Amino acid sequence: MTLTLNFPDAPALRHVSEAEMRLELACALHAQGRISKIVGAAMAGLDLFAFQEALGEREISTYTVDDLHEEVAALQSMFPNQNLVSVK
Repeated sequence: MTLTLNFPDAPALRHVSEAEMRLELACALHAQGRISKIVGAAMAGLDLFAFQEALGEREISTYTVDDLHEEVAALQSMFPNQNLVSVK
């Protein structure tokens, strides 16, 4: 998909490159939960690790609810006789 965005010719935007705009938009969409890290990385033109680093620099969590579910499931399998809290 190709999308063309037109921004006003404002002095504050003259020093912002296309790559920076793509990264900031990808980070914002990921922070809103609208795109995955993989899609965000592709959108920003970065590899997954560089995109995760950019998210961290912006203090945007890379930890998801799915990650939490996977960790709880792993703990339950490691400690089957323990009464662990269920995550829904």
